[in-house]
Amino acid sequence: MSQIFTNLTARPSTTRSAFTAPAERPGAPLPGRPVGRLPFTVRVVSDEESLSLALRMRKSAYQRHVPDFARDMDQPETYDTDPGGVILLAESKLDRTPVGTMRLQTNRFRPLSLQQSVDLPHWVSGRLIGATRLGVEAGESGRTVRLALFKAFYLYCLREQIDWMVIAARVPLDRIYAGLLFSDVFGEGEFMPLAHAQNIPHRIMAFQPGTAEALWRGARHALYSFMMTTYHPDISLDAAPHLYYPTQTPAVAAAVAAVAERGVSAALSGAGIAQ
Repeated sequence: MSQIFTNLTARPSTTRSAFTAPAERPGAPLPGRPVGRLPFTVRVVSDEESLSLALRMRKSAYQRHVPDFARDMDQPETYDTDPGGVILLAESKLDRTPVGTMRLQTNRFRPLSLQQSVDLPHWVSGRLIGATRLGVEAGESGRTVRLALFKAFYLYCLREQIDWMVIAARVPLDRIYAGLLFSDVFGEGEFMPLAHAQNIPHRIMAFQPGTAEALWRGARHALYSFMMTTYHPDISLDAAPHLYYPTQTPAVAAAVAAVAERGVSAALSGAGIAQ
C-alpha cells in the first residue's frame, strides 16, 4: 500500500483532488445528464423520530449477521450525536419504513472510532471520514439501498473536501469496498481484531474521494454511471452539517511544524505531500 501511495504522490495528478472538486452541491443536476428515480429516499437524520427509525434499521440488519453484537443497537451510541458526524436514513416511498442506514464520522472534532483500536499510517492523514453501522434491508433491494447510501457518503466527502475515506469492514462487507477500489491500509487482505468492536476481525481500507471520478472512469467501473453521471433527486444532504475544517489540515500542520527541524523538503515528504 505504501508503494501505491508513493506512486500517487510522486507525479503530478491529472485527477481532481477533493480540494478542487466542486464543493457547494456535488451531485446536483447538470444539462444532459440522466435523472435516476429510486423507490426510496435517502436523507440525513435530524430529529428524534428519524434517529429512532435509523436505530431500528441498524439493529434489524446487525441481528442477521452478528446477533450478540446487535443486542443494544436500538439505543443511541455516543458517536450518534457526534458534532462531526452524520447519520443517513433510507426510507421506502411506499410507506416510509426504514430500509437502510449508515453513520458517517469525521475527525473534525475527535479521532475516528477505529483509531481507538489501530494507529493509522502517516499517509492516511488530513480530513478523514469513516462509515460505520451500515445496515440495509435483506434481499436484492438492499443492494440498491446500499449503493445509494454509499453515493450519499461520497457526495458528502466532496462537499466537505475530505481527503480520505477510511473504513473497517468485516467479512463479507470488505469485498464490497474492495469492489469500489478501496485499498488496504495495512497488509493486503489483512484482518485485525478491533478492541472497540468486541475484537471482531476487520479489514482496514481507505480511498481518496477526489480521485474517484478518474479512477472509476479509467477502470470502466460498472457503477460509474450510477455514481458519477446520474442525478438522483431522492438523495438529499440538505440537512447535513458543514464541518468548516480549519484551512490548515493536520497533514499540512505537521509539515509546517517540521520545517524548523528537518527543512522544507523533508517536512513535505513526511506529511505525504508531493512536491
